[in-house]
Amino acid sequence: MKIVVLDRTSVGEDVSAEGIERLGEAVLYGSTPDALAAERIADADIVVANKNPMNESTLRNAGRVRLICQLSTGYDNVDLDYCRRRGIRVCNVRGYSTAAVAQHTVALALSVLENLPYYDRYVKSGAYGAQPRFSCFEKTWYELEGKTWGIAGMGNIGKRVAQAAQALGCRVIFYATSGRSDCREYEQVDFDGLLGQSDILSLHCPLSDRTYHLMNREAFARMKPEAILVNVARGAVVDTTALYEALQSGQIRGAGIDVFEKEPIAPDNPLAKLEDTGKLQLTPHMAWASLEARRRCMEETCRNIEAFLCGEERNIVV
Repeated sequence: MKIVVLDRTSVGEDVSAEGIERLGEAVLYGSTPDALAAERIADADIVVANKNPMNESTLRNAGRVRLICQLSTGYDNVDLDYCRRRGIRVCNVRGYSTAAVAQHTVALALSVLENLPYYDRYVKSGAYGAQPRFSCFEKTWYELEGKTWGIAGMGNIGKRVAQAAQALGCRVIFYATSGRSDCREYEQVDFDGLLGQSDILSLHCPLSDRTYHLMNREAFARMKPEAILVNVARGAVVDTTALYEALQSGQIRGAGIDVFEKEPIAPDNPLAKLEDTGKLQLTPHMAWASLEARRRCMEETCRNIEAFLCGEERNIVV
């Protein structure tokens, strides 16, 4: 049984891959350019992939492939129809990063709300030590207590964020980006209600035709001027240019962004040029990537392979 891992570094070198190596003849590549994917999986029985396209072009000559294991929850890179026709099973990893993404969501919101990077630099630069008073009020910061925290996408991550926000004294509302939700613990509103009422608005929805550029010029125009946006979902849920304009013009107070329309971030992305940390703080698509979450991702992938080898269905997409 030959197992080819195309993107071993996608979970980090500090996470062991011994579990996969025990399951068969394992060939692990740190990363794989798309142009080399077909060649590397040509004689594989099982492919472990992350971002490389798994479609007719890459799988046409890989006649032995029986299973594609996504080293992630998302499977946008997999042509499910083609795999179904070929009888190739596809599985993913679910729920491994819920705690990490929820934690990072709150961290971004708090950091923007309090402008922590500014104050960190203020102390380390010597400016604090050179002033006569014991504190500093250069940049105004605000409490979460009593604010309305809006959530777009009330899945597992959205619910975990809602719990944290409520514990910090927020009123929680949410918008079901899929058009329906069975969540009854929190107040459900329409999109206009979400935009108009939210002091903090965090995005936790998948990218789809419904959510592509959900946050556009019209959406930002309907938000409170003191609102903060946090995007830990997918980059294209937010129109980058519209967000930049909303921040520059003061349509919204600030944003914390972990995901981008092109990743790694494109050199011409205007957000990278906005240096005011009170308005914008950026992180490199790391919300999911705590050490614990990355370990769970690898462990769950191993369990998916074990289940398949035993004839059991586990986390099967098709």
